[in-house]
Amino acid sequence: MNYKKIKFTNSEGLELSGYLELPLNRHPHSFVLFAHCFTCNKNYFAVKNIARALSAKGYGVLRFDFSGLGESDGEFADTTFSGNVEDLLAAAEFLKSEYKAPEMLIGHSLGGAAVIFAADKLPSVKSVVTIAAPSSPVHVKHLLKSNLEEIVQKGVAEVNVGGRNFTIKKNFLDDITIHDLNQFAKDLNKAFLIMHSPQDKVVEISNAEALYKSVRHPKSFVSLDGADHLLTNNRDSEYAGSVIASWASRYLQIPEEKELLTEHQVVANLGKNGFTTHMRAGRHYFTADEPKSFGGDDFGPSPYELLSAGLAACTSMTIQMYSRRKKWPLQNVETHVDHKKSHAEDCENCERNTAKIDIFEREIVLEGNLDEQQQQKLLEIADKCPVHRTLSNKVKITTHLKKIEGSK
Repeated sequence: MNYKKIKFTNSEGLELSGYLELPLNRHPHSFVLFAHCFTCNKNYFAVKNIARALSAKGYGVLRFDFSGLGESDGEFADTTFSGNVEDLLAAAEFLKSEYKAPEMLIGHSLGGAAVIFAADKLPSVKSVVTIAAPSSPVHVKHLLKSNLEEIVQKGVAEVNVGGRNFTIKKNFLDDITIHDLNQFAKDLNKAFLIMHSPQDKVVEISNAEALYKSVRHPKSFVSLDGADHLLTNNRDSEYAGSVIASWASRYLQIPEEKELLTEHQVVANLGKNGFTTHMRAGRHYFTADEPKSFGGDDFGPSPYELLSAGLAACTSMTIQMYSRRKKWPLQNVETHVDHKKSHAEDCENCERNTAKIDIFEREIVLEGNLDEQQQQKLLEIADKCPVHRTLSNKVKITTHLKKIEGSK
């Protein structure tokens, strides 16, 4: 889980709050903007599950609170559907200025309607995903039906939505009435994915049918069979996120991950920028990097940290293996390692102040009912671990250049 808390300002000067979900150990290949459902917020579990499923596939996902909800400024009573669309445009501008313009919009319920209107004003967006979205914003009126007359007559009323009370003003109703979603969607030249559950009792499946008919190709429909409107079952939202990630790869320019092939035990692959290095050791893949203080992105351990890790792992394995063979009561062993360069106390070039040697400081924690003699023996065994011996001996490294086909 890797995310940043962010804040940005909308067109009304209100500060909006959000989280930017980022993939682990790499830069996002593309960015996504998520619009939550009516009266929900950025922390709703379905929103988080979908965002994290996408970030696991290399997407950067911005989920934020519309004005008047969650941690964002403003009063919900003063918000409108048009205001939600403006909030989305402000979020897209934030991504464009700070990271990269969004290429995909995802909207849940009324947020699905909002992303369609926002997509028209965002040329960077290539794909749009709606989840349980109404075919018209006016559909929200049925959630307010018991209070509609009071809202119309008094201009304002307190309504209960999803067990929580919200104040709705007449200007909200007037605003959603002027938005003809089906007619508007016909002119959008974006790839569409429409996701909906046949069992949705809040926004019926007929909305998905109407929306599907109104948008252009390329368009796809995925049934979220068995799910409710809010995707309260984690498996439904996690499934939705994984499907979206795969579907979008057809419409976004996502670089293929280079398969690291080697006839050797280890291979390290690094492009022309940065220090983020993709590694393969045997069947295992991981990332090496340098800390940010050294100009890296800190997506993985540094080369010396990897070297220290090899010593720590080998030490713990050797001690535990010896203990098992002796049937000693060692329950757990921890090896802590620090690496530094220091002036040698006794060396051939002591007259040169620059002469330094590598020092690995090792601290070992032994857990178990071991007597003093057993503990001391295990410390001696630590010095016999193969990596310790390798680092202590003179090492020879041979290097040759492997010609790549087609290179000079």
